Amino acid sequence: MCANFVDQIAAKMYEKLRGIVLWTIKYSDKHNIVHIYTDGRGRMAFAVPQGNTRGARMRNAMLMPLSLVSLEARISAGRELATLHDLQRTYPLMSLYSDPAKSAVAMFMGEVLSHVIVEQESNRALYRYIEATVMALEELERGTANFHICFLYHLGAHLGIQPDVGTYSPGAWFDMDGGVFAPAPSGGSHWMRPAEAEALHLISRMTFRNLHLFRFSREQRNQVLDTMLDYYRLHNSTLGTLRSPDVLKQLFI
Repeated sequence: MCANFVDQIAAKMYEKLRGIVLWTIKYSDKHNIVHIYTDGRGRMAFAVPQGNTRGARMRNAMLMPLSLVSLEARISAGRELATLHDLQRTYPLMSLYSDPAKSAVAMFMGEVLSHVIVEQESNRALYRYIEATVMALEELERGTANFHICFLYHLGAHLGIQPDVGTYSPGAWFDMDGGVFAPAPSGGSHWMRPAEAEALHLISRMTFRNLHLFRFSREQRNQVLDTMLDYYRLHNSTLGTLRSPDVLKQLFI
């Protein structure tokens, strides 16, 4: 009876989860902290030992940004860091890491998600969106230059900040504070001019299947990205300063 009780307690300490790797940071000379967004517990942080063994190199390869994995998490009450066990890749990402353009987009996605996802609770709709987005990027054959724009726009729906495109009409301004379009600015201090508002409305029609149909110059795409990030920062104070957008701005023409 005592042995069965011990087995039951041990089983509860480990939980099987699916996850999406967000970001890895160096914690000490011996450990890294890996942030993984999981299907069952939201965002989690794991202490992962460093090393140069074959096993450590294989594990690190599976912990690249946006890797789709299954794992067992050992969760201890009162501890912020969980322990990672039985890590397995669930979906191979070949072109995402070998294609420089896709790798840059993946870095951007991982950095954005690391900032805006803070909840430690399950949100399966958001998890499915991110998982599907990663798979779409891996399989993408054309339109990579617009992928991050499409990702950022539709992510807003899961964060509760997607613009209300139903309020759009030609020549309208966009109220960045309220998330709606209006015939003219009235109060508030954050408005998109009609040309920018029209571009935002156009982007709302983007999907991962029609990216190649949208033509932007480098200047236009960069302006759209800056404006969308400003909009995110108005509604999500955790976004802060990002490093990856500068890479994207130089990469895509």
